[in-house]
Amino acid sequence: MRKIVYPLFYITAVFTLFSCKKSFLEVIPLGEQVAVTTHDYDQLMNDPAFYIDRYAGGWQDPELMGDEVAVEAPFINQYSKWSMLLFQWQAVIYKDGDMPPFALSHFLSELYTLNKIINEVMNSQDGTDADKARILAEAKATRAWTYFQLVNYYAKPYAAATAGTDPGFPIITKADVNGGPYARGTVQETYDFIIKDFTDAITSLPVKAVIQTRMSKPAAEGLLGKVYLFMGRNADALQMFNAAFTDLAANSSVRLYDYNQEFAAGGVFQPIDPTYGPQGPGKNYNDLTEAVVSKIFPNTSYNGNGLCNDGLVLTPATQALFRAGDLRLLLYTNKNPDGSPNAGGRLRKYGVQYSRYGLQLSELYLLRAEAEARANDLAGAKTDLEVLRSHRMPAADATVPAATAGNQNALIKFVIDERIREFALEGYRWFDMRRLSVDPLFAGMVFTHVQYNADGTTTEYHMDQPNRLTLRLPPNIINGNTGMENNP
Repeated sequence: MRKIVYPLFYITAVFTLFSCKKSFLEVIPLGEQVAVTTHDYDQLMNDPAFYIDRYAGGWQDPELMGDEVAVEAPFINQYSKWSMLLFQWQAVIYKDGDMPPFALSHFLSELYTLNKIINEVMNSQDGTDADKARILAEAKATRAWTYFQLVNYYAKPYAAATAGTDPGFPIITKADVNGGPYARGTVQETYDFIIKDFTDAITSLPVKAVIQTRMSKPAAEGLLGKVYLFMGRNADALQMFNAAFTDLAANSSVRLYDYNQEFAAGGVFQPIDPTYGPQGPGKNYNDLTEAVVSKIFPNTSYNGNGLCNDGLVLTPATQALFRAGDLRLLLYTNKNPDGSPNAGGRLRKYGVQYSRYGLQLSELYLLRAEAEARANDLAGAKTDLEVLRSHRMPAADATVPAATAGNQNALIKFVIDERIREFALEGYRWFDMRRLSVDPLFAGMVFTHVQYNADGTTTEYHMDQPNRLTLRLPPNIINGNTGMENNP
């Protein structure tokens, strides 16, 4: 009989403000079994926590902070005191005595399991060296992805001139409930750690994933390319994106949905429910058709599950980015959550109840298109854009306008707008706002949120830039780590 000492599937991060411990990460095991064999560690990588946030977390916070969203005051989630604080870009979101942010708790719980696997799997029993190396690589790539989320929540956007002194996110490499106190290190150190984990992993990852909820070589290459792009290392990013597409050629299961077919009669997105919208991956978290690596969070109205998207609509400026023939508009409705018409004709995204925030094939096309445009490969960028757009709208609308396609800066901005069209109201824009705020091409960006009140008036919120482009660490983290510096 195996001694019960270690959580196999359920690990919950618990932060205790008044604990006498100085631990940054405390873990309470709920379902326990020791991991001994290589198969045990392989099963740990199947933990649903690595690929789906069923009730809360994911990019719910960033979704509320993106500048492509506005709020209908009568419908904003009144059950969460944090929703409006995030939408208003308040300095202090989580106060003394509050429970920790859902996403932070989830990511730190992941880190415990990942560190356990990374430190132990190579000494596990009964497995081949190749299987051990693959599991180690999957865990390292997943840890790198997790840290990329954390550094983009809780550290300043990467800027080469200041990354060596800007506070980063604490690097935790051991599954030790008594570890700490931890220091934040620097943004540069955090990014170096992410790059090393991805780079180490790529050599041992399979070209075709065991399942798309687990890391593969093209997934790690694409995500490392994204990291480089966020750092302004465009040539390195483009190399990784090209490698990812080359390796994906051996993975025929990953493909783009053609909205022209799927929204037509008999298509898989039909029928369109008048209340809940079209069928498809936004309704079915088991649909991995477009997933290079699948990570999912709930993006629906409140039913006890975190922040959610009650009251969120597209801003008029965002709505104007769509051509009338863009079939992505069918994911939206001009009706409020209670079924009443939106008086201003503003659009609510009702066709996506499960948002994807790992690496989707559509994002990989857009990431490479941006890197190509920044490298002045305008033809390559145009081609990648039109591959995606031809799967989202009729051919007549899919072509990039000639004046844009021939102008480097205009084409880069077109790619950024295409990212909004593809991923609006799903959290992606927040991360783009951060990185573009330190990009000279986008200098002078000002971020404003508008709240539409029941009486027809509006309330505007203006971001305190650049401070509010970085979330403050919650009090229990600061109080539990003596001397840890918080963000402004």
